[in-house]
Amino acid sequence: MEFKSKIKTIEWIDNYSKMVDQTVIPYEYKFINITSGDEMFNAIRNMIVRGAPAIGIAGAHGIILYAQELAGKSLDRESFINELIKKAEYMKTSRPTAVNLMWAVDKQIEVIKNSKSDIAGIIKELKINGIKLENEDIEINKKIGDYGAEVVPKGAAILTHCNAGALATVGYGTALGVIRSAYAKDNTIQVFADETRPRQQGARITTFELAMDGIPVTLITDGMCSYFMKKGMIDMVVVGADRIAANGDTANKIGTYTVAIAAKYHNIPFYIAAPLSTIDISIKTGDEIPIEERSHDEVTHINGKPVCPLSGVNIINPGFDVTPHELIAGIITEKGILRPEYNKSIAEIFKQ
Repeated sequence: MEFKSKIKTIEWIDNYSKMVDQTVIPYEYKFINITSGDEMFNAIRNMIVRGAPAIGIAGAHGIILYAQELAGKSLDRESFINELIKKAEYMKTSRPTAVNLMWAVDKQIEVIKNSKSDIAGIIKELKINGIKLENEDIEINKKIGDYGAEVVPKGAAILTHCNAGALATVGYGTALGVIRSAYAKDNTIQVFADETRPRQQGARITTFELAMDGIPVTLITDGMCSYFMKKGMIDMVVVGADRIAANGDTANKIGTYTVAIAAKYHNIPFYIAAPLSTIDISIKTGDEIPIEERSHDEVTHINGKPVCPLSGVNIINPGFDVTPHELIAGIITEKGILRPEYNKSIAEIFKQ
């Protein structure tokens, strides 16, 4: 049977973008309307929308919004195109690590540069392409889920870190897409979710999604994974990704590298689930992936209240870390599962 997720994270409607406000989950589940390009830039930067594939679609929508705004400024066609491309390049800077953002914005830039239409026609073409990317994301995730389900043992306990579910994509999810597809075939599967400090996406969002869908989930703190691995309570790990280098090195939410090391020590397979748009073949290794440094408040405060002294304490808050390819058993994509050696398997998949 096919698993039906109840969540659609982001959707283009007429002349605005409608999205789930992920900053208020699990206290509220509400949608907000984004009506300007700068609003979208801030929604991405401030993690109202988050998760690499969802950020990509948000960026694509943002270009439509900028185009609509520029259309009201009485620009000639050439000036409109030049200004819109500048806005598109600016949109890419809202989150530097997730390559899906750059990929989706570049897809819109292609539309702009290749269009033979007038300004109104360009905006229409951008809308069509944005909706196309949106719909393709769900289908891609379902394919990732189906390929991934093939490597999930019967009755498996699956550990995941951060949120790579429907709320990190347009719908269904990458890592949680694997779990959803596996659960559709075997409802004895269960999930362990790391809380994922400092923003608790695992606690706030992953558990919310799985509980909504009726999939058994146990919440643990980030430091507990080795304990449960040693006790034989974890059978495999599946996480998402924000950028994958040509050699398979993978950037994901901070703490993923630690999970991968623990999984390797305990002989537990560690998988990445991500669309091909997350693979950046322009960079050779994970050393080249830019790592976003986020606000100190994310570490020093929880729910607006300080959890440490606010003076005399140094804070460093990288949003992501890079898991070396040697620790990864497979990269689950919409075209199948890539295996080591990743330099070869990644190059081959992009030749198809």
